[in-house]
Amino acid sequence: MAVSSSSSSSTLKIGIIGFGPFGQFLAKTMIKQGHILRATSRTDHSQLCHRLGISFFSDKRTFLEADNDVILISTSILSLSEVLNSLPVHCLQRRTLIADVLSVKEYPRNVLLQVLPGEMDVLCTHPMFGPESGQNGWKDFAFVYEKVRIRDEATCSSFLRIFESEGCKMLEMSCEEHDKVAANSQFLTHTIGRVLSELEIQSTSMNTKGFETLIRLKESSVNDSFDLFSGLCIHNRFAKQELLDLEAAFEKVKLKLQQKMEEVQQEQSPNESKL
Repeated sequence: MAVSSSSSSSTLKIGIIGFGPFGQFLAKTMIKQGHILRATSRTDHSQLCHRLGISFFSDKRTFLEADNDVILISTSILSLSEVLNSLPVHCLQRRTLIADVLSVKEYPRNVLLQVLPGEMDVLCTHPMFGPESGQNGWKDFAFVYEKVRIRDEATCSSFLRIFESEGCKMLEMSCEEHDKVAANSQFLTHTIGRVLSELEIQSTSMNTKGFETLIRLKESSVNDSFDLFSGLCIHNRFAKQELLDLEAAFEKVKLKLQQKMEEVQQEQSPNESKL
């Protein structure tokens, strides 16, 4: 296969698979930077793409034959395997950089390496921001990536510059290390937010700053789909242990409270008997 024709240029032809809210969010900045975008999705986004100046393909074969330098996977975590296995990847005309932006990393890496021809370059990434947090720009947000299988360094560098030029903190990290850290941070945050949602906590007339933080956490967590939350657990092998550790930590706190209550009751009992 021929090497990408735009490997020496900063302008890329980028095809996005999965044009939901996150794909749309990324696309707007990529267009602003002058890149040429195509998109395909299970939902018909042809009118939106027309307004944004993006070519929309309802047919996946035609999309893959469209001479993309980069194909960006922006599906949900849960649908990734089904979507990738439905792609006629043999239709790719030349070596292409295949990148994903999912919130877990070992799982998409493994699926991409299994499904894609060996000639395709693979870059696993996680932009640590989204349409809400990044609505005023991407400056100082982390962008985590691993060059899983890269031969065309120029195209890969051009793609990474999309995020670097917006001021992202570029963090090169293995997929395994990413998932370890994410389980202890992102997944834990989502879990606490979901628990607060189940408790149905509401703002009061006497909020403390700490409680307002909990309210914001709850609202931020439920703004994301439950499919995303469940995907963070199901497809991150370190997340299950976080759930167990969280449950154990709660039991420890509860036990300490019970022990303190018993101590107080024992101290009060002799005094009450003297009355």
